[in-house]
Amino acid sequence: MTEKVLKKRKLVPQILKFILDDEIIVIHGSRQVGKTSLLFYVIDNHLKKISDGGNIFYFDLEDFSLLELCNSSPENVLTYLKAKNADLSKKIYLIIDEIQYMKDPSSFLKLFHDRYKNQIKLIVSGSSSMLIKKKFKVSLVGRTVDFELFTLDFEEFLDFKGRTYNLAEKLPEPMCLELKQLYAEYVIFGGYPTIVLEDNAEKKEIKLKQIINTYIKKDIRDIADIRDIDKFNDLIRVLASQTGGLVNILELSNTLKIAKQTVMEYIFLLENTYILRRVKPFHRNVRSELAKMSKIFFEDTGMVNLLANKTFLQNVAGALLENSIYSQLRKNISVENIYFWRTSKKQEVDFIVDNNPNAFCAIEVKSIFLNKYVKHLKSFKKEYAHTALYLCCMEKREDLTDKRIEVVYPWEIVSILR
Repeated sequence: MTEKVLKKRKLVPQILKFILDDEIIVIHGSRQVGKTSLLFYVIDNHLKKISDGGNIFYFDLEDFSLLELCNSSPENVLTYLKAKNADLSKKIYLIIDEIQYMKDPSSFLKLFHDRYKNQIKLIVSGSSSMLIKKKFKVSLVGRTVDFELFTLDFEEFLDFKGRTYNLAEKLPEPMCLELKQLYAEYVIFGGYPTIVLEDNAEKKEIKLKQIINTYIKKDIRDIADIRDIDKFNDLIRVLASQTGGLVNILELSNTLKIAKQTVMEYIFLLENTYILRRVKPFHRNVRSELAKMSKIFFEDTGMVNLLANKTFLQNVAGALLENSIYSQLRKNISVENIYFWRTSKKQEVDFIVDNNPNAFCAIEVKSIFLNKYVKHLKSFKKEYAHTALYLCCMEKREDLTDKRIEVVYPWEIVSILR
């Protein structure tokens, strides 16, 4: 297993909704986000209860013999399960970890589902949606239900640290001071479970560098057969240094001496391997809302901090704080509902959330609260009356003069969206 402690992740209740259905459960996510631990949590806390403790089989396809078995045929897998004393008169639960190592996982899953769906429940995981999609050549529509597992959000971070707070409530100032320190740690080092559970800062850096070197510089390179790895790495570093900024493909192409098409392909690859994501501009008024380029954000703040600065900078402000809010939003709502706003008059709001059919949510992110920072929020409100306005900051320096706007701490962001 990948972690010392098995903790319940927020994704678990969503997975359990389908645990008794016929569809294959597929869990996507990057390396070291806790997929294996999640699988064992589900096994220990749920599957053992509904199966009376038996008929559960776990395959780790990093084991060559099990990989060879799965590559042979579904029938051979069933024969193997019989030899392992599977009770064919009852439901069998087969958990396959690292499905992307198979030669043709989609054909295997299709055949398995079509032949044995009433007999065997499949739960599989994969380290990269890009590699899975690349190998899934046979349509699995109607046969799978897919989930994405990310690094920890702040609520999960607190749970892993053994700290309990009701983030939905307005907490007393002493608790807020504690949370500021914890949130700063979360932003600086990120949410990879193994990094969160490590107390020593030097070891955190060593471990995250190993994740970067293994996942970004080896796995992802191999997935896309990237030949000029230096150019690829240069692009990642440049993108990390401008997280939260507009992505100008032509400028990146000229700066790095990489073909424009190649830059676009690399960014697409990084998006589909859970490294970063483009956030689109919000458009309703075509005449005045002219931003065309997307913004770039990294999925994990610790990773972007390390990539941009070669070590963990301790300053939680500016782009890193804004990236942390993106990360919180991304892990709790669909990324398709997250935008930013920019107009021809240079008005800009960091995040527009469109997950409520009756209202928008506009969020401006600043390290400290000053009344002058609410100007663009009010401009958005003029254009879109049905909007909840929030200024998200770590510190308050002034009393709020516009009561239409709510000042919130970063850890309250998820609660306001519920």
